[in-house]
Amino acid sequence: MSIFLISFISIYGGMHAYAFLRMRSLYTPGNATTALLASWMILMTIAPLLVRFFERSGMDRIALLIAWPGYIWMGFLFLLVTALLPMETICAVNLLAKRSYSFAAEGFLSAASTFRLALLIALVASIYAIFEANWIRSEHVTISTGKLPAGVSRIRVVQVSDIHLGLLLREIRLTRIIKTIREARPDILVSTGDLVDGRLSREEILPHQRTLAAMLSAVPAPAGKFAVVGNHEVFAGLRQAIVFTRSAGFTVLRGQSVALPSGITITGIDDPVVSRVERSGQRSEKALLEALPAGSFRLLLKHRPLIPPGSDGRFDLQLSGHVHKGQLFPFNFLVKLTHPFPCGTSTTAAGSQLHVSRGTGTWGPPMRLFAPPEVTVIDIIPSNGH
Repeated sequence: MSIFLISFISIYGGMHAYAFLRMRSLYTPGNATTALLASWMILMTIAPLLVRFFERSGMDRIALLIAWPGYIWMGFLFLLVTALLPMETICAVNLLAKRSYSFAAEGFLSAASTFRLALLIALVASIYAIFEANWIRSEHVTISTGKLPAGVSRIRVVQVSDIHLGLLLREIRLTRIIKTIREARPDILVSTGDLVDGRLSREEILPHQRTLAAMLSAVPAPAGKFAVVGNHEVFAGLRQAIVFTRSAGFTVLRGQSVALPSGITITGIDDPVVSRVERSGQRSEKALLEALPAGSFRLLLKHRPLIPPGSDGRFDLQLSGHVHKGQLFPFNFLVKLTHPFPCGTSTTAAGSQLHVSRGTGTWGPPMRLFAPPEVTVIDIIPSNGH
């Protein structure tokens, strides 16, 4: 059993045990109700594992029947525990005040009332998060440069990231994403990883996957479509993920650079997790960037918003994703511990620019809370005096 699996069952199972014990202690249900509640908690703990098992066994309908309630429950439970923990702290402080100073806010800060409030908050937040996950926003970014050839007034790059096409996210959601892309009228369309998710391990991509690929392939981008490999392409099956991405009309850049007539050179880097499944014959990121012509606008595509010291200043703009802005508040604060660059556009220490997408789809729960999905529209224009 992998460390990830052990950690997942321990943490997720612990959250279920915590919620179960709180409910049982407050409401003292009968034996039958207790057994039913315990069974539900156990089923929901292993639901993500059952989804993967049935999906990889080719039983998509069973996987879907488990996935929708299982992943929505996952999001709800995360929000419930997140709401409960600070309330537990307040209750503990209230109890300490009562014991030490004979003062306490009775009633409102009781265990029962705080649990009901947390339950209400989690329920309302979950309903809103389901709607927010489907509310795709266009984020507009303008980059000025002196590196565009004379006569080029604007290059529009549209970025999608972390769509996670798979069991839950299919034609209906992709149609909304494509509508937003088409409205932006991109010259260049890029995907910064995790385009696909779920089962992609067969010799041929499945019929619904061919449909999704055809939908993306039909999106016009006169100057080209380019993609890089994210960590979920590896989890889904790297070879088939690349086949899917290419059939969707993208040129997959794996430690490669492409020079465009518009004066833009696009470089793509594999996600680090690729090294777990295949030996990398690619040059280092620093070597790739050093080899680029200095006079071109250097656009770097990387799934993770990480910048090694040797790379900073060697690109003009890096486009990344991966972090989803935590996807569900307040996990955005946890994301900052491992990925300090914020979502949005920022300038690095050496003067390069970085845009980190919140992501266009969802992973796990089909929910987003205070982290709406985005399609990023980047206009690269000549600087003043160019």
